[in-house]
Amino acid sequence: MKRISSLFLVSLLSGATTLGAYKLVFDNDNTNPASALSIAAPQSSYSRNVSLGGPETVDFTQAADQAVHTVVHVKNTSYATASNPMMEFFYGSRGGQPQPQIGTGSGVIITADGYIVTNNHVIQNASELEVTLNNNRSYKARVVGTDSKMDIALLKVDTKEKLPYATFGNSDDMKVGEWVLAVGNPYNLNSTVTAGIVSAKARNLSKDGIQSFIQTDAAVNPGNSGGALVNTRGELIGINTMISSMTGSYVGYSFAVPSNIARKIIEDIMEYGNVQRGVLGVQGGELNSSVSKELGVTDTQGFYVNSVIDKSGAQKAGIKKGDIIIKIDERTVNGFSDLNAAIVTKRPNDVVKVTVKRGNDVVVLPVKLSKNEINSFTYSGLELQDLTAAEKKHLKLDYGVRIKEITDEDYMPYYDELKGGIILSINNTKATDIETVSSILGNKAENQRVRVEMLTKSGQIVRFIM
Repeated sequence: MKRISSLFLVSLLSGATTLGAYKLVFDNDNTNPASALSIAAPQSSYSRNVSLGGPETVDFTQAADQAVHTVVHVKNTSYATASNPMMEFFYGSRGGQPQPQIGTGSGVIITADGYIVTNNHVIQNASELEVTLNNNRSYKARVVGTDSKMDIALLKVDTKEKLPYATFGNSDDMKVGEWVLAVGNPYNLNSTVTAGIVSAKARNLSKDGIQSFIQTDAAVNPGNSGGALVNTRGELIGINTMISSMTGSYVGYSFAVPSNIARKIIEDIMEYGNVQRGVLGVQGGELNSSVSKELGVTDTQGFYVNSVIDKSGAQKAGIKKGDIIIKIDERTVNGFSDLNAAIVTKRPNDVVKVTVKRGNDVVVLPVKLSKNEINSFTYSGLELQDLTAAEKKHLKLDYGVRIKEITDEDYMPYYDELKGGIILSINNTKATDIETVSSILGNKAENQRVRVEMLTKSGQIVRFIM
C-alpha cells in the first residue's frame, strides 16, 4: 500500500485524534442508533485567538485527557499460506499451514455502546479484529461497514459497560494555523499524544482529486492510522490517515479525513447500510495558469466544466459547458478537492447552491444532487460507466469502469474487443470510478494521448494508447 518515488512517499498509517463541535449521541431506548443523532452547536469560544508567549498560553491537558480515553488500539489478524516451491513442483499444491499476519492501527470510540471509527486500510482483509481500550481491556470487534474510497470503516464491540466516546466537531470551521492534537498508538505504544497546527485544508494527494484532507504538522507515525485529530477542546475534527514521508516515518506533514466527511459516512452506514453519495453531474478539471491559457479563460482558480452528464441535476439546473464553478453553498471552490469536499457530505436529492462564472456574469443555480447510478462519462467516442457492487463482486475487482458503448467510427474495427471491457487504469492511475476518470481526462493537456490498461471480456489484460 505504499508507493515510493525519488521525491515522495505517501504511507498509509494508523493513528490520530478526537475533536469537534457536533455531538453524536444515541438514545439507549431506540433500536435504531442513527435516529437519535443530534448536533451540538459550535461554542462561541471556537475562534478564540491564543498565542505562545502571550498572557494566555495554549493548554492541551484537558483535551489530551479526554481524547486518550476515546482512542483505541486495533489489531488486525489475517491468514495467508506461505508458498512451498517443492510442494508445488511435485504435487501441484502450495502446501503449508496458513500463517497469521498481524497489522495494527488505531480507532476512535464514537458512542457509549461501542461503535468505533477507524481507517478502512487498518481493518482490510481481517479475519479477526481485536480492540484494546486505554484501560487495557480488550474486545473482539466486527465490521459494520466500510468506505474504501474515503478510507473509513465502522466497527462495533459488544459491551455492557458504557465506554468513553468522542464528540464530533465541525471540521469546516477549523482554520489554518489552529492548534490540533493527534492521538493514536504509533509503533504499538498506547495513547500517544502529539501537537501541531492545521497546515492546510482540502488537500489532495492523489491524481484523481477524490480525497480532501486536513493537513497538519502534528507528528503521526505507523500505527496512528485511524486515530483521532482533535482541537484544543478535545472535539474530533479528523481521522488520521496517512503521512508525507520519504522513509515511512513522520518527517513533516500528516493528513486526516475531515470529521464532517467521516461523520456523514458513519451515519449512512448505520442508517442505510451503505454510503449514500450524491453527484453534481459535471466533468472537467481545475484551473491553473497553463490550463487557463489553453482554454482561453482568464481565471486561474475554480472548476472548469468540460461536460455535463445527461439527465443529471447539473443539467436540469442549467449548468453548461464552459462554466467555471467558483463556489458551492458558502464554500469557495479553487479546485476539484474543494468541489469534492462540498459534495461528499451530501446525499442524493440534497440541494446545493452552485455559483458559476459564465463569461463576465456570475450566476447562482440551485442543483438537486443525483444518485450515483446515473454516473456515466463519454470521452473520445467511448461511453464509460461505473461498475455496480454486484459486477465488482462477480469480477473480483474493487475498481474499474466499463466501456458501455462505442460511438467513434475509428474504434469500430475493435468494437467487439472494446465494448464491455473494463478500464483498469489511465496513465498508470487506477480507474477507481467515473469521478476519477473524468478528473484525469479533464486535467490532461489538449491533444495529449493517454495510456489505457483494460480487462477484456475474455479475461485478458491489454494496453493501448488513446
